[in-house]
Amino acid sequence: MKAMGELMKVFITRRIPQEGMKILSGATGVCEVSQWDSDEPVPRTELLRGVQGAHGLVCLLSDKIDAEVLDAAGPNLKVISTMSVGFDHLALDEIKKRGIRVGYTPDVLTDATAELTVALLLATARRLPEGVEEVKNGGWSSWKPLWLCGYGLSGSTVGVIGLGRIGMAIAQRLVPFGVKRLLYTGRAAKAHAAEVNGEFVPLDQLVSESDFIVVSCSLTPETQGLCDKAFFSKMKKTAVFINSSRGAVVNQEDLYEALSGGQIAAAGLDVTTPEPLPTNHPLLTLKNCVVLPHIGSATYSTRGVMSALTAQNLLGGLQGSDMPSELSF
Repeated sequence: MKAMGELMKVFITRRIPQEGMKILSGATGVCEVSQWDSDEPVPRTELLRGVQGAHGLVCLLSDKIDAEVLDAAGPNLKVISTMSVGFDHLALDEIKKRGIRVGYTPDVLTDATAELTVALLLATARRLPEGVEEVKNGGWSSWKPLWLCGYGLSGSTVGVIGLGRIGMAIAQRLVPFGVKRLLYTGRAAKAHAAEVNGEFVPLDQLVSESDFIVVSCSLTPETQGLCDKAFFSKMKKTAVFINSSRGAVVNQEDLYEALSGGQIAAAGLDVTTPEPLPTNHPLLTLKNCVVLPHIGSATYSTRGVMSALTAQNLLGGLQGSDMPSELSF
């Protein structure tokens, strides 16, 4: 335990935006901060060393916080603040056992992630990366009636898997494009779905009737590998598949087969397994697969707000007071 007047030790696993650092440096008399001072993930050995004796830990979704890390930290650790909305990198059962509080950053990245998902959907459906490439490599000759034709949202059926905060924000942005039907699936019907005239349907119906399928559910044992061969085989041949949730929701080998074999029209992914995706991965050989480097929340303002919220959550946990966004588990 810390002696009176002794600063609590905090370890930060990466460089984070200045907004959060300013809050921590302004909290005089509360904590002393050590940090892995790099834009690259902290090596495991450095994480285990850095966390020793820490009262607070600031981590990112690329940091696996398991029993080994918690044991290395020791009994002082009272709060983990992750700069992410997802928490599948945290061993929650182990954390709960030790009575450690967890802060995360929901809501603040909803708009940015929804915007990016819509951009990815449009880029994939209308073949924007292919078009850019054709301009650069001389493939653009004269106007041709069917050259680079894709699929439009007007009059379409969109299926959203997981109508939570982000799923709802995506739906709200897609409806004005003239979407005819909006289907959604999840654990239960959502009252707020009425705002977008959402129809709660079984997964099989959503998959077989949708022109666009957007995955925005969280990663759980139930959703792990949800989008597999059987899933893709039920999709329309003209359907477009979009995932901005977590890579492990998709069986990428089955997705490759579906795309290369013409089972589905195209796919856009902002998340993969692993991340980064190896440059020789089969999916990257396909013209009808658009892969982004997990940039859903990547706007300057969003990352700044995420950083500030992460710092506020940490301070709340250190001082035994309210945390703005505490994970209840």
